[in-house]
Amino acid sequence: MGDLYDSQRAMRQMRKAAMQRGVVAVLDIGTSKIACLVLRFDGPERFRSVDGVGSMAGQSQFRVIGAATTRSRGVRFGEVDAMQETERAIRTAVQAAQKMANVRVDHVIACMSGARPRSYGLAGELDVSGGMVTEQDISQVMANCDVPEYGSDREVLHAQPVNFALDNRSGLADPRGQIGSKLTTDMHMLTVDATAIQNLFYCIKRCDLELAGLASSAYMSGMSTLVEDEQELGAACVDLGGGSTGISVFMKKHMIYADSVRMGGDHVTSDISMGLQIPAATAERIKTFYGGVVATGMDDREMIEIGGDTGDWERDRRTVSRAELIGIMRPRVEEILEEVRVRLDAAGFEYLPSQQIVLTGGGSQIPGLDGLASKILGQQVRLGRPLRVQGLPQAAIGPAFSGAVGLTLFAANPQDEWWDFEIPADRYPARSLKRAVKWFRDNW
Repeated sequence: MGDLYDSQRAMRQMRKAAMQRGVVAVLDIGTSKIACLVLRFDGPERFRSVDGVGSMAGQSQFRVIGAATTRSRGVRFGEVDAMQETERAIRTAVQAAQKMANVRVDHVIACMSGARPRSYGLAGELDVSGGMVTEQDISQVMANCDVPEYGSDREVLHAQPVNFALDNRSGLADPRGQIGSKLTTDMHMLTVDATAIQNLFYCIKRCDLELAGLASSAYMSGMSTLVEDEQELGAACVDLGGGSTGISVFMKKHMIYADSVRMGGDHVTSDISMGLQIPAATAERIKTFYGGVVATGMDDREMIEIGGDTGDWERDRRTVSRAELIGIMRPRVEEILEEVRVRLDAAGFEYLPSQQIVLTGGGSQIPGLDGLASKILGQQVRLGRPLRVQGLPQAAIGPAFSGAVGLTLFAANPQDEWWDFEIPADRYPARSLKRAVKWFRDNW
């Protein structure tokens, strides 16, 4: 808990400072693009309180006043791989967004995918001495959660109370002020690879920016693409990115599980590039214009020119049928979806009252994907685009921006995390727990 706990605290303070100045940038650091949005918060509405401990709030008063995206460099599987290249790409995106916003930004809130996330369900209980639940009791019951031995090479990225129960009343959003004798809580804790986080911290520091928050992009995508009912009754968000595919599961408006698959749209592109022996840039272009996962009879006849300008006449006038292209793409897309299914099974997803699956991210735009996904993942699958946010330019409203838009909501109204409470300092990881999120089966 040590280091990141303190730095998470420091980041929260940083966020307050940024909010008082009224300007903050959000940064979605992905494998194929880096997106930066500059937000302005207006008026006294800035610190509106929301109902419940850590309840997900609607859009507070902010608007996007600058936006930029640049091709990502130095990021692999959603993790910083080559520091200087990533630093350059981040600077480019932030400078362009600042220029459009016409304001200087010092504070950024970032999200990242990858970093090998692991979800844990923790439980804590407390006898409420005074009979009425106070703020201290909330802190104490969270401190009473048994923390698993998650390893010295991992850091806690999120730790949120997702449910409170008082005596036998479960599903309470906020027990403060209520009368009872036994208070229990369920927490969701997400740990990630420490090195991946440190690299990101360091990279942002090198860009002369202050980090005012860090979040998992799978979580952010779920926040922006799942409608309220889905967040309440149970749904999974599958964010198909370039280098990794993020998965988050929501219930009672909280994220209760997250994971990622180290494959994404770039892997489909490289399969096309190798299969047809063409450069990656050409493969990316024909994937975007002609790609798909379901072939019909017509696709045998639709020919795609894949020639280049190498000067070799035979090579330059090559064509391939759309059916062949689909034949290369489909196996990889199926493989990604199969991996997603394994993760959802591990999460006990089938025990939720509703099992809606929402596909988003740049990779979700492959025609026919929703049909294939509902075959592999189960029934209800829909394609999700992020919520409309004030001031968001036309270029930034597609599914590829789910993470960035979710991050704007998170910046405005982060959920309460462990470090927002005065947790007694003597709480260090207790005895080991199995990595399991079956806990929510019994609780709802």
